[in-house]
Amino acid sequence: MGWQQVIEQTVVGLGYELVDLERSTGGLLRVTIDWPWDPAEPQERYITVDDCERVTRQLQYVLEVEGVDYKRLEVGSPGIDRPLRQPRDYERFVGEVVDVTLRAPIGAAAGGAVAPGRKKFRGTLRAGEAPGTWQLELLEDEAAPPGGAKPARRRGEPTTVQVLGFTLDEVREARLAPIVDFKGRRARGAAGQG
Repeated sequence: MGWQQVIEQTVVGLGYELVDLERSTGGLLRVTIDWPWDPAEPQERYITVDDCERVTRQLQYVLEVEGVDYKRLEVGSPGIDRPLRQPRDYERFVGEVVDVTLRAPIGAAAGGAVAPGRKKFRGTLRAGEAPGTWQLELLEDEAAPPGGAKPARRRGEPTTVQVLGFTLDEVREARLAPIVDFKGRRARGAAGQG
């Protein structure tokens, strides 16, 4: 069993979800954890310092027993720009504003609404009509092509002007958009997840 599987089994065995795992050339192991998503739970749970300490202590023990060579171990929460990697991540954050970078430019499929060479988009994540498909509702400022006319709207209302359909195979990277309100907490989207 490889060191990645050892870490994942340990994290999952403690009741957490492994969000990300990074090993740098300097010997740093960075482990990102979160609570597993349960759509039946009305309130989202947050990772605390105690959670990180618990996972750190267990990983230090397990990595020593397994003989995994590392210099430093960091365990943390995903933060406000949490990566979306698995289909369940997309399901969990439907209704949230996300940043999506495609593997290839959008090309002719843009139909002139956005620059054809564009790969990066920000919008509200929605489930697609077909299983395994997703949509990104681009807001007015994101969808307008350079120098293009913006549609009329009422003051203060974001307007969805284009919907970008995609599959996970087309995504290079996707993250929650790091939107923060003035009180320093992440402003949540229409999904109402905290």
